Amino acid sequence: MSKTNLKRLTYKSPNKFAVVFSMVLFFAVLSSCKKQEELKPEAPAEINALAIAINDQLWSGEIGDSLRKKFAAPVDGLPQEEPLFTIKQFPIRLFDANRNSNTNIILIKKEEQNKYQLIQDRYLKPQNLVVISGKTNAEILKYIEESADSLATIFRETEIKRSQTLIRENLLSDAPITKRFKILLDVPATFNYVVEKPNFIWLKKEILSGNTSILVYKVPFKTLLKNDNIVNNIIEMRDKVGARYIKGKENNSRMITEESYAPYFDITVIDMKRAYETKGTWELKGDYMSGSFINYAILDRNKKEFIIIEGFCYAPSTSKRDLMMELEAIIKSVKFL
Repeated sequence: MSKTNLKRLTYKSPNKFAVVFSMVLFFAVLSSCKKQEELKPEAPAEINALAIAINDQLWSGEIGDSLRKKFAAPVDGLPQEEPLFTIKQFPIRLFDANRNSNTNIILIKKEEQNKYQLIQDRYLKPQNLVVISGKTNAEILKYIEESADSLATIFRETEIKRSQTLIRENLLSDAPITKRFKILLDVPATFNYVVEKPNFIWLKKEILSGNTSILVYKVPFKTLLKNDNIVNNIIEMRDKVGARYIKGKENNSRMITEESYAPYFDITVIDMKRAYETKGTWELKGDYMSGSFINYAILDRNKKEFIIIEGFCYAPSTSKRDLMMELEAIIKSVKFL
């Protein structure tokens, strides 16, 4: 075949039928993609909710009791009891109508097949759908008992990430924090800097029922590692900081760790660094204010110091669970430079 003929074949115009067919196929694929995207919209704004699809008979019996015990247990570190998740129960027949409006879903079915399955981002993004089925109550209860703790952790991690996504929509400049502590921190623009010292920063957000705060400061290794009683060392440290910077309207009032309740303590990892997590309640000694706090002491081995990031709230007339969730999400956004 000559070069001329080959060139003509290469640039030969398609017929009208091929053009129309291609256009129809293109719009069909586009429509299909849109429908697929519609199945996975962003999660709704409701935080810390858990939808449980289960028949009323099972919900009112031992299976429902087990689910409530595991997923509506009190949150650590709050002065009043508040559930880990706000549970919404609905019958299985309504599952299809509810699946696209909930981030965390547990589906309980009594049937011949014994099954436990965690499906993520099936109808929504993000979303956790847990399917549990069994022939008997005992088999269903076994799945619940074995998986509840890990599921609660997964659900909470999802809620933290959702909160961080919302926070990133409108951020306050963290330049003062970065300059002093060589870290990045995602703080909502609803916060304001109220105290800026060379080694201490206090940010506050006013809310309808009070306020929430973030503290950032640093201490040398020996402050927390001077002996084996790390919890007491953390309490001693934050009480000294409170006495210096956090005061009430009354003379000689100062923030201290509430002495009547033992704080919750754990060891975790934040930005690939070892961190001590302490949750509890605070009060203003010499005043009448109190609330919840969550404190992370993050170990920076290179500088032989701890970066302390603490969140606390004063909200006497409202629940504190979701307020503390936002503060935790802010703290866990930290990145070391």
